[in-house]
Amino acid sequence: MSNTEDLHGNAPDKSKVALLLIDVINDFEFEDGAKLFKNALPMARKLAALRARAKKENVPVVYVNDNFGKWQSNLKNILEHAIHEKVRGSKIVELLKPDEEEDYFVLKPKNSGFYSTTLDILLEHLQCKTLILTGVATDNCILFTANDAYLRDYNIVVPSDCVAAIDDEENKHALKHIKRVLKADTRPSGKIDFEKLKKED
Repeated sequence: MSNTEDLHGNAPDKSKVALLLIDVINDFEFEDGAKLFKNALPMARKLAALRARAKKENVPVVYVNDNFGKWQSNLKNILEHAIHEKVRGSKIVELLKPDEEEDYFVLKPKNSGFYSTTLDILLEHLQCKTLILTGVATDNCILFTANDAYLRDYNIVVPSDCVAAIDDEENKHALKHIKRVLKADTRPSGKIDFEKLKKED
């Protein structure tokens, strides 16, 4: 095995498509967290299946996660808190926890995955053209990240069954906006064709 392979593990190094999981490593211990968790749990089951499919298709999986205001945070700290401290979100984290050998992880300080993060550099390195945005919340961090992806001329896919919000109506409204204004594909995850997406410019 080369030094490069030792450094990067088994993560795909080049791909026109990337799957982004936004704020899924989450304790859901905040105001309205119970409402969001209720909607996010069935979403997480769909997302776990989509993530498994992405891995089989050699599509990189990128976790874009809030640091929850803790600037010393890293992936290990956030996972430890979300899994082992009996918090509300532990079921979702168990379903979707990253593989440190295969997945990428970007910490974000604000709503958008692009704001003051290394996401731009990572996606440029991967040579991505299409981003599949998933996670929580549709009307907040998904929307802000989709806006910034649109401004950067990415093709955007936001599978309707792999995002969630506190309120179902707000979720529908945000998806409608993302589809109409940001030209995103919002078809359900089961209809995503990774091979076809890889061929698109």
